[in-house]
Amino acid sequence: MTNKKSIKVIGFGTFDGLHPGHLSYIKQLRNLGDEVCVIVARDCNVKNLKCRLPRYDEKNRMKEIKDTSLADHVLLGDKNDFYKCISDYSPDIIGLGYDQRADIDELKKIFPEIEIKRLEAFEPERNKSSLLK
Repeated sequence: MTNKKSIKVIGFGTFDGLHPGHLSYIKQLRNLGDEVCVIVARDCNVKNLKCRLPRYDEKNRMKEIKDTSLADHVLLGDKNDFYKCISDYSPDIIGLGYDQRADIDELKKIFPEIEIKRLEAFEPERNKSSLLK
C-alpha cells in the first residue's frame, strides 16, 4: 500500500456576489489537487485595495463559498499579512485567477517550494464582478 501525499491548493478572492466565474475558479482549484483552501478577503483589506467596501460583508461572502461545498476549507484572510494564510496552510500550489493582481516574482521568492498557476477565465465578458454590479 502506498501513502500518496495529498496535494494542497490555495486560492484567494473577494467573491463579492458569487457568480459563474467564481465557481469556475474554485472548480479549477479543485482540479489542481486533492485538498482546496479558499481565502476570502477581509472587508478592511478590500477597502484598502479597491477604495470601497464590498457589497456583501466577509461573513456572507465566506458562507456563500462554504455553501457550494467546492472547497475543503474556507477561511478569512489575515487583516495585516497577506502571506500568513499561505504560511499557515502550506499549500503545494497557489492558484491565481486570470485577472488577479499578484506579484508572482515576489511570491516565488518568498515561497520557492510552492508552484504558482494562473487559471483560465470563464466568459470574462459576462462573468466579471465589476460587470455584474
